[in-house]
Amino acid sequence: MLCPAHPKPGSHWWSWGWLTRCTRTGRMGIYRPIVNGTDPADDPLLRMLRRRYKVESVRCRAGMTLADARAALAAGREDEVSSQALEEYGRIAEECDVVVVDGSDLSGPDAGREFDLNAQLANNLGLPVLAVIGAQGLGPEETTQAVADASQQLEAARCPVLSVVVNRVRPADIDTVRGAVRAATGGLPSYVIPEVPEISAPTVADVAMTLSLEWFSGRSELDRDVGGVQVAAMNAENFLRILEPGNLVIVPGDRTDIVMACMASALSPELPTPSGVILTDGLVPASYVLPLMAHAPFPVFAESADASTTAQRVSHVRSEIHTGESRRVAAALGIWARSIDEKELLERLALPRPATMTPLRFLNDLIERARQQKKRIVLAEGKDSRVLRAAEILRRRDVCHVTLLGNPSAVRELAEAEGIELGGITIVDPAHSPLRERFALEYQRLRAHKGVILERAREVMLDGAYFGTMMVHLGEADGMVSGAAHTTANTIRPALEFMKSQHGNGLVSSVFFMLFPDRVLVYGDCAVVPDPTDRQLADIALASATTAAQFGVEPRVAMLSYSTGVSGGGTAVDKVKRATDMVAAARPDLAVDGPIQYDAAVDAAIASSKLPSSAVAGRATVFVFPDLNTGNNTYKAVEQSSGAVAVGPILQGLRKPINDLSRGSTIEDIINTVAITAVQAQSPS
Repeated sequence: MLCPAHPKPGSHWWSWGWLTRCTRTGRMGIYRPIVNGTDPADDPLLRMLRRRYKVESVRCRAGMTLADARAALAAGREDEVSSQALEEYGRIAEECDVVVVDGSDLSGPDAGREFDLNAQLANNLGLPVLAVIGAQGLGPEETTQAVADASQQLEAARCPVLSVVVNRVRPADIDTVRGAVRAATGGLPSYVIPEVPEISAPTVADVAMTLSLEWFSGRSELDRDVGGVQVAAMNAENFLRILEPGNLVIVPGDRTDIVMACMASALSPELPTPSGVILTDGLVPASYVLPLMAHAPFPVFAESADASTTAQRVSHVRSEIHTGESRRVAAALGIWARSIDEKELLERLALPRPATMTPLRFLNDLIERARQQKKRIVLAEGKDSRVLRAAEILRRRDVCHVTLLGNPSAVRELAEAEGIELGGITIVDPAHSPLRERFALEYQRLRAHKGVILERAREVMLDGAYFGTMMVHLGEADGMVSGAAHTTANTIRPALEFMKSQHGNGLVSSVFFMLFPDRVLVYGDCAVVPDPTDRQLADIALASATTAAQFGVEPRVAMLSYSTGVSGGGTAVDKVKRATDMVAAARPDLAVDGPIQYDAAVDAAIASSKLPSSAVAGRATVFVFPDLNTGNNTYKAVEQSSGAVAVGPILQGLRKPINDLSRGSTIEDIINTVAITAVQAQSPS
């Protein structure tokens, strides 16, 4: 539930699944009055939310266990439950602008009593209800009846309803259920979310946690979907014949032949790879197999129970979103965006948009904007597992249309070994693509003045960065991202050779978005132009201001130098002064000042003494460094010493978006850069 921080009429009861939308607010808190489990302080869902949304424990906590709440109710101590909820909620509210309150999931043995308890808490906290009705295994008529029953029960409990969400509907029933639910809710906003196998299927982590399995060997990463469960009770030859990709294999620990077959299947591109192996009966394979198992590309667990008992327990494992965080959450966010009218829902919430720009809000807005007008983005490095993982999450979140470059067999083999699902993602092999000849002819034409012959052009088009850039140049893609495994020069060179700059002046520069806890600043140029002239410095400032505005940062441009105003002189200071004058002449509407030192640009107290009449000093959002040496060192120093998140470099000045990655990029870095590229591609060239 999403609500104003202090309890009062008009607060909102909200379900945890929509937390990503809460990043539109300021300081957010999360409260779960009732949790399943034995320790409210160690609730796994809250652990996941703290990690994902960077919420401190003081603003993200639970009240009491469901068992304790039931005991209090049975003893006639109903006020104790509500009093604790109000007290805990009040403490969180003091720290926050918005509090998300999550009701329990009605999964206990007495769902009816649990429902009444949630309704009572909603009323005591003064929060209308967003009703989430699960439709798993139900047909259209049963689902509609469930919605009607829930609406009647909430009305009887005098809980005002904000909206209704029907979750896990069979895809074939979506249209029928949507129409019936609208009729059953009497005009309330209602939304229908289909069953999504990528969310509902358990992961290896779910199985390991539920069964308390002991990791034995192989990969320790557990974020793999379990496609099915297979008990190996036949010889290795027959086992391999029926093994399906992603199956969790359950086998007595002394069946060395099956263990070896699993290892062989993982090493062969023609055979499927298991998601994991559980060795049962307290047995382990022969000693000569153990060194091989250490290199298994899937996790291996040891279990004391027999294979039949283990298989039965695995069959009852529930999918838990907090254990398969990145991939499963990505799928959940993607289906949410496709199923929910966020504008309508947020209008009902009527929450003011905060003035501050937090890192989470900036990145969330980025994904939202990319999703609104999905573009085709090519990733040139299909042989990098980080790139593949990012591509999977981008596809699951429905951010853009992704194309991977690389040999399809090699890419799929790597993906299967890493437990990555590439369904719905296009893979193009530059070496065998029918586009290669067309691209080579175009490259030869554009580089004829450099003496490039067709044979050389064909060879150049084998390079992923060149092939990907040509895809963008000729309209086969809207943007390209590369650099996870190559240098910045390798990424930029093709664009400089034949993409041409946006405004014809030949200057390509870059910015980093520096994400601080309460604001986003723009640093340029920190990656491309080594020693800009005054004209180039002005162009960098103008381009950086445009980029800042494009991504929601109001540009107030500080032209940095070792001197502020007229306090110093010299060749370097004079260059910055001339550049500042050029920017002001080109954009009279733009707030720009320089030369200015960094401290005067960011600190209001210092600004008041050094440049008291400046519209930029103390409030700068765009920082233009005098040279690459200063810019690159400064952004890295700030990133490492302040904890700010640096997103970039983001290239600017090209006719179409091409962006570079650091070779140390994380999966999140790649996702963010792709989203930025997609947003850049939405602007006309």
